[in-house]
Amino acid sequence: MQKLKFTTGVFAAIGLLVSSPVIAVEPMKMSDEALRIHRESFVIDGHNNLIMKFSKQTNLSIDTVDLSQSLPTLHTDLPRLKQGGVGAEVFATYVTSDSVKKGTAVKQTLEQIEQLGKLLGRSGGEIEFALGSEDLERIHNKGKFAALVAVEGGNAIESSLAVLKTYYQSGVRMMALTHDDTTDWADAALDISKHKGLAPFGEQVVVEMNRLGMAIDLSHCSAETVSDVLAITKAPVVFSHSGSHAVAPHPRNLTDDTLKAVANNGGVVLVNFYAGFLSADSVKAYNTRTKDAALFRKQFKTDAEFQAALGPWLKDHPLPATSVKNVVDHIDHIAKVAGIDHVGLGSNFDGIASVPTQVEDVSCFPHITQELLNRGYAEADIKKVLGGNTLRVLKQVEGQALQAGPQTARLIPVSRP
Repeated sequence: MQKLKFTTGVFAAIGLLVSSPVIAVEPMKMSDEALRIHRESFVIDGHNNLIMKFSKQTNLSIDTVDLSQSLPTLHTDLPRLKQGGVGAEVFATYVTSDSVKKGTAVKQTLEQIEQLGKLLGRSGGEIEFALGSEDLERIHNKGKFAALVAVEGGNAIESSLAVLKTYYQSGVRMMALTHDDTTDWADAALDISKHKGLAPFGEQVVVEMNRLGMAIDLSHCSAETVSDVLAITKAPVVFSHSGSHAVAPHPRNLTDDTLKAVANNGGVVLVNFYAGFLSADSVKAYNTRTKDAALFRKQFKTDAEFQAALGPWLKDHPLPATSVKNVVDHIDHIAKVAGIDHVGLGSNFDGIASVPTQVEDVSCFPHITQELLNRGYAEADIKKVLGGNTLRVLKQVEGQALQAGPQTARLIPVSRP
């Protein structure tokens, strides 16, 4: 049954395999004002899956890839980061739910953190690890590129607060409580509810992340999990790669009620660039393709045979084309409902191949600045969206940790009907 659960982790990976059709659009005309604003901004991309690429593509080797060179098969390399005026990326580690069953989740996560260090170490000193907001600003002020590490999926802690602390000591400063699969202690948006939100251990995770100063990422969590976390957390939360449900009605996107709750918490929603989540048409096509793929899977005896046939099949079942305008539609709606202080950018680059036109890789972030300017956004507000809001939340998460002190705070019970 696990192999057929396309609405969760298995089908989520389909976005890695095929691009959306390209729509014919005029090249983005960059104004001098937009270029200046972008150049003067601290652009922070809150979710990048570069490390996942190395675990999924056998033709890529962490020991040979040089980020300082052009890497056209990836969304991310140093030349394009410079071209895109990016100041920092949050690089996510990722392990499957099966790794927990095999007892390898912690090993794989720590190895990915080490691999990322090796990869960034071959940047000629142009990329530095950041261990918090002060590091981000210090590195940026030196004119260098900053890298922050996140864990995508709380299954990676194998239900151990000691492991969570180990990740923090290893440099992790953000963790998503779930990926697409419900964990032993938190429900995911695309999976069956087992806990009606957070289990008691999940409440302990939230409190401990507050104490450590690790940002809580709720992007893949169910609405009940989000509600439970917001009732407990003393620090602002992050949705590292999400969007607006009103603009594109996918379960991974946030309803207006949730957006208002995030605003009350002081958190930030970082907009995902995945084409399948950007428009009503693309969500409808994504859902249809999910069902069709489940039927297609039944034609194969083994998962290996299915995966070999899946790429060509997906090329024959493309998602509708989207563009930078669709991305900014989400920014618009979130800003109107939650406020301009609660929206930012979380591309999901190198975790997706179905990308919108004019935001195809990390070189394209200036196009978002131009589109925001075209829509009448003030310079100060554009700078908030590009990275200011993300930096503010990270600072507040760290500030709450200092207030909490060395002792774990008392748990606040979550009331349920």
